Amino acid sequence: MTPAARERMQVRVPVLLVSAAAWTLLLLEYRIMAVPILCPGGMETMSPSAPLEMLLEALRSVSVVVDWGLMILAMMAPLVIAPLRHVYYRSLARRRTVTIGLFAAGYAAIWMIAGIMLLPVLLVSKGLTSGSPAFLTMVVVPALVWQFSPAKQICLNRCHSHPPLAVFGISANLDAFWFGLSHGAWCVGSCWAAMLVPAAFSRGHLVTMAALTLWLAAERLEMPVPPSWRWRAPIKALRILYVQTRIIFQRELRSAL
Repeated sequence: MTPAARERMQVRVPVLLVSAAAWTLLLLEYRIMAVPILCPGGMETMSPSAPLEMLLEALRSVSVVVDWGLMILAMMAPLVIAPLRHVYYRSLARRRTVTIGLFAAGYAAIWMIAGIMLLPVLLVSKGLTSGSPAFLTMVVVPALVWQFSPAKQICLNRCHSHPPLAVFGISANLDAFWFGLSHGAWCVGSCWAAMLVPAAFSRGHLVTMAALTLWLAAERLEMPVPPSWRWRAPIKALRILYVQTRIIFQRELRSAL
């Protein structure tokens, strides 16, 4: 392993371990709890006349915040490897823990604010549609429209922006925190619709989350392009997968011969 690759692993491995821990906790909760709040299975029997009661009960529950936080850690952690690497490389060794923590705090704060706005809409919509296919339409159709939209591309382009960061003093702390806030805002703009899609599936909830995580991570590999109405597919990720599969296949073939 080259020194550069070793340095990249110093950021990638801890982030992926955090994501894996969040996935493990979500899986345990999904198996243990009969009615996880963020899983739609628990809302299917709710009366159409009771969305407000469900909303108030959910907002009072600390587990809503915990579930949303775990969902963000599981799905979004792999997406912040590049910006975290930017913070890591542009901070002094003795200050890296502080600056990375401030970036993470800013990024998490934006997503928690997004949850405050998105979760009530999700719960009320589910209550009004009473588990019908209309809820699937209400969630999936906006996600597909957003996937095509120029606004989605603008957010994706800005997610590639890595601003200069101060090295010393309070300026370094403020720059790291502001970078977390701004990157989180553009990340929310890019991913908000996709984050609601798993709630539309009472079965395969975590599988849908995992598939979306892979899709969103692959999306970030694409280079910025001019905004326009078009379908966005992770072509670069598919090419990488094809090349790596071909290399492994050729290596196995040579060893067999």
